[in-house]
Amino acid sequence: MEKVIKCIIVDDEPPAIRLLEKHIEKVAFLELVTTTTNSLEALQIMEKEDIDLAFLDIQMPNLTGIQLSKIVNDKTRIIFTTAYPQFALESYDLNAVDYLLKPFDFERFYKAISKVKLSSKTQDNSNTTEAYLFVKTDGKNNFEKINSSDILYIEGLKNYVAIHLKNNKQIITYNTLKHISESLPADNFIQIHKSFIVAITHIEKTNSIVVQINSKELPLGNTYKSLFFARIEKNKL
Repeated sequence: MEKVIKCIIVDDEPPAIRLLEKHIEKVAFLELVTTTTNSLEALQIMEKEDIDLAFLDIQMPNLTGIQLSKIVNDKTRIIFTTAYPQFALESYDLNAVDYLLKPFDFERFYKAISKVKLSSKTQDNSNTTEAYLFVKTDGKNNFEKINSSDILYIEGLKNYVAIHLKNNKQIITYNTLKHISESLPADNFIQIHKSFIVAITHIEKTNSIVVQINSKELPLGNTYKSLFFARIEKNKL
């Protein structure tokens, strides 16, 4: 039986949504879960639902499609749909499946989703392993392997980064917070301050001011509050 690919449409233009809906209706292996014009709502939906594919517009309020694609679970594949060609290069740097320039016809649409179908088959036949990264610990090309599940939070220290691990272990490496964040599984790590990235599974408690991990209170920056609370909303009682 052919695998069904569950998808979502995220676009602030209703005509663009209707066009994608018509294209999706023609494809047996696509199942449209929902549509939304709100990128923050889309983030909450993708955290709660099992979404295989997201059709993302780029120019949207609250979160752009580019920003949203950096946050969503790695299992959700992305196809950008936009009227702006200048974002194409950045989209491929984010490993997007394709970049559909509006207006696009069904033939071009089908070519894009065929790539998703092919990659889904490849993923089904592969084994998953725990995410990890190697960090340089001194100037002698010595690297230490760190399992992502052991990371509590990461702290930016100007030209260095401190990786705080379980059992009160800390590793300091010459790097940037941005570079480290790009190597982490997006579904479990989120930036809460210009100097801090935290592992969501290790958060003990939080409010509008601080996030507590391993009994340490980390500041929650105003710039990051909306995204942070959108991510934890699915587990809030």
